[in-house]
Amino acid sequence: MKDFEPQLTRFRTSLPEEPCMPDSSEFTAVADLFKLLGDSSRLKIFWILCHWEECVTSISERAGMTSPAVSHHLKYLKASQLIVSRREGKEVYYRTADTPQAQMVHHIIKSVLRLTCPGQHCPYQECVFSEAPCPH
Repeated sequence: MKDFEPQLTRFRTSLPEEPCMPDSSEFTAVADLFKLLGDSSRLKIFWILCHWEECVTSISERAGMTSPAVSHHLKYLKASQLIVSRREGKEVYYRTADTPQAQMVHHIIKSVLRLTCPGQHCPYQECVFSEAPCPH
């Protein structure tokens, strides 16, 4: 039996390490993002902002929603860091953030709905998870 012990020890040390388990707070953050994206109005607003920098009034018109409803959804999208804003005089303009998370959400919406992005230029030249350039 002792003859097998060195081989068994060598076998144990050659096994790959177990992957590191993320902290519970990291899973909570991902779950919160999924909850945020579970609202179709927020997804519509996000998709609009992927392609145009707009103020609340313009977003309301494009989305067919009231301005207070749009403002409510923008607050959550901004808190999640999926969108950013800039002030120009009295107007605040919103657009998607230049982050991997925002690119991924854009890609998911486009892929699931099989949408073609409007205009000649897509802000995401390289679609996430794809080796080919974005077709628009």
